[in-house]
Amino acid sequence: MATRPVTKQSALSTLEHLRAEIEQRNPAQPEFHQAVHEVLETLAPVLEARPEYAEPGLVERLCEPERQIIFRVPWTDDHGHVRVNRGFRVEFNSALGPYKGGLRFHPTVNLGVIKFLGFEQVFKNALTGLGIGGGKGGSDFDPHGRSDAEVMRFCQSFMTELQRHIGEHTDVPAGDIGVGGREIGYLFGQYRRITNRWEAGVLTGKGPLWGGSLIRPEATGYGNVLFAAAMLRRRRGEDLEGQTAVVSGSGNVAIYTIEKLTALGANPVTCSDSSGYVIDDKGIDVELLKQVKEVERGRVDLYAERRGASARFVPGGRVWDVPADLALPSATQNELDADAAATLIRNGVKAVSEGANMPTTPEAVDALRQAGVAFGPGKAANAGGVAVSALEMAQNHARTTWTAARVEEELSGIMNAIHTTCDETAERYGAPGDYVTGANIAGFERVADAMLAQGVI
Repeated sequence: MATRPVTKQSALSTLEHLRAEIEQRNPAQPEFHQAVHEVLETLAPVLEARPEYAEPGLVERLCEPERQIIFRVPWTDDHGHVRVNRGFRVEFNSALGPYKGGLRFHPTVNLGVIKFLGFEQVFKNALTGLGIGGGKGGSDFDPHGRSDAEVMRFCQSFMTELQRHIGEHTDVPAGDIGVGGREIGYLFGQYRRITNRWEAGVLTGKGPLWGGSLIRPEATGYGNVLFAAAMLRRRRGEDLEGQTAVVSGSGNVAIYTIEKLTALGANPVTCSDSSGYVIDDKGIDVELLKQVKEVERGRVDLYAERRGASARFVPGGRVWDVPADLALPSATQNELDADAAATLIRNGVKAVSEGANMPTTPEAVDALRQAGVAFGPGKAANAGGVAVSALEMAQNHARTTWTAARVEEELSGIMNAIHTTCDETAERYGAPGDYVTGANIAGFERVADAMLAQGVI
């Protein structure tokens, strides 16, 4: 059956109606609304150019998760008190492969946050070209300040329910905020205990001695820096050598962003956590930061105290006030607002690349794009983590382990291919240099084509 032509105006009207419907059907989920709006506002030229996408309610299906799972997680603390948290897994889209996406343990986790993360993951995973669908999960449990025994008991209870819904050919979780190697180990152990299967491919981010991939902990941060470097070359003809960078956060993504920036000759001068931020004129000492955050689980003021005269701790405040050539938000969603963007622009920032998921507000994104700042959206710039997770799945399937050099080479190739895809797609749709438009449309086309091929399901 021939498809009917779609005008730009009718596409805009359809997408605006859909946006209003999604907000009505999903009340009190502002992060999800924001993520959906950011994609929908770029799709009108695609529907006009390819009217087949408008026919079978395809965009509507893409914005509705295939499955949403919410469950109770009871556990006992070290004092014998029973605690109850809420667990989530949103399996958003499996047109390209098994659901793939991390687990987040943080007090701010709710259904809307998990849906926003899962929706973003669909496009991010599509951009990798690695045959993985999109999903996300987590809990409002806060591992900060909990003993290893408490974290273990929580993870075991969480996995007791989650194991019903996952599998290497169905849904493959990984880590995210609050879920690192310790948590993945406890989760995998409980899965193995319940199922009596050594199914290494059911979780990624595992330890390298029991099925994990080398470079997986580093992958999101490394990949973001590689994407930023590609943007800088393409848009300004410069490399990272000698560039000053501000990085927010001090978790896994921030640490390895700092490490890769340093390796490529840039000077990352900040890190932060909820207590404030550190500015280090000599550049962040990544080994000291790892000791403070990964081993001692301390605050960044301890880094400044040990670092000496070159570093100072600023309670509260924001790293975006520090003049820099590059900004890499690597903490959490909506941390870089319009006021911060204006400050970065005044200070001459050249590029902003998102290491976290949706860390830049829509108003800030608009300001940066209008000012001509190269902007790398998270669904493209921070895809390195899930890309290496998919490479971990491949290694698990073959029961082999690749060298660090091979994994890093694969990662570099994937990130450069993502950059090229976003750049060329934006150009093709009349928005040269607009990586937001390029990433949204390229990811959408890959998922949409698979959905069309598989029928209305």
